[in-house]
Amino acid sequence: MTAAPMNTTGDTATRQAPGAPRTWEQARSAARAAAAHPLPAVPRTLADALGHALAGPLAALTDLPPFPTSAMDGWAVSGPGPWLLGERGVLAGETPGPLTAGTAVPIATGAPLPPGATAVLRREHGQADPLRDLLYDRSPGPEPTPEGRDVRPRGQECRSGEPLLPARTTVTPAVLGLAAATGYDRLTVHRRPSVELLVLGDELLASGVPRGGCVRDALGPLLPPWLDDCGAELTGHHRIPDDLDPLREALRRSPADVVITTGSTAAGPVDFLHDALTMLGARLLVDSVAVRPGHPMLLAELPATADGRARHLVGLPGNPLAAAAGMVTLAVPLLRALGGHTVPGPRLVTTTTALPGHPRDTRLLPVHTAGDAATPLPFGGPAMLRGLALADALAVVPPGGTAPGATVETVRLPGR
Repeated sequence: MTAAPMNTTGDTATRQAPGAPRTWEQARSAARAAAAHPLPAVPRTLADALGHALAGPLAALTDLPPFPTSAMDGWAVSGPGPWLLGERGVLAGETPGPLTAGTAVPIATGAPLPPGATAVLRREHGQADPLRDLLYDRSPGPEPTPEGRDVRPRGQECRSGEPLLPARTTVTPAVLGLAAATGYDRLTVHRRPSVELLVLGDELLASGVPRGGCVRDALGPLLPPWLDDCGAELTGHHRIPDDLDPLREALRRSPADVVITTGSTAAGPVDFLHDALTMLGARLLVDSVAVRPGHPMLLAELPATADGRARHLVGLPGNPLAAAAGMVTLAVPLLRALGGHTVPGPRLVTTTTALPGHPRDTRLLPVHTAGDAATPLPFGGPAMLRGLALADALAVVPPGGTAPGATVETVRLPGR
């Protein structure tokens, strides 16, 4: 059977001349552009919304707080003191009765303020006389407790209908807490992109120490939590042998929005990824990037599913640090765009020492950042993981490297 020619044409954002690697910036831009639109909006319970992106602005369903509350343990007081003490206090979750002028009742933090109360006297500032049922103000300073002291007025944080968060905000634990506080049980979010991970290579071991010319599979354990951090849903994780037919069949059958492969992106004797993509009629969007490590990474548009859903493939190099470079260059921008997340701006830091670069290409170097400073880490070779394990970011080093004190862009590593 004659293989269909690989389509390398496309619009300006995705066109790449044969044999010409993309710059690092062009590759990231092409990955974002490949997700022409975020995935559809879906309802999710709060328990299931974590990691998604809001499909629309989040507006308050109620005032926060919804009624005046006490900001301190103490007494709710009405008017100037001393006050006649009531017997029963007010706890959170109760509906208190009104206070008349010149009276006070104990109150707990977060409890509703009784109607007629003008302030809260902190416990440490009050002195009760149980024999006379009176409460005295012992606040420091000459002025008595002013009206409104230690009271959280209704709507202090927000008013009903007020926009709280913009669309495309990532749902974090704090966002879940805010949504719950303002009355939400469900959120409308963009669907998370589904990902199938295909680990290629006959030389990879699933357990034990390296032996017999084989090495441990490091990317199989590393990539799934990284994908989760990117907002993706891992729906399949498979080992594929170094054989064209099983690889082609796995790519053809995958229903995932994004297929991520490891290895087989170069032109070695058992690197069959390009051949498999050609036979499937895939459209190659990025075929190698002028970046070290990881330059043989690639991005392709796979044939759509039977129901018309678009599919993409990110081919990561097999070496661990090179694969990490491929993740932040192609996979992260694509997955975040598909999931509807806001694209963060570049983080610029100052180098503490000189950063070695490649003579012609961009270099992604593991660094540890503290404040606005970045320190390079050793063990930054393509097959190494030791520096990556200590890093929280990759520095984007221009060709030729940088001098100490230079300003460079950094890319956050997933999970850090």
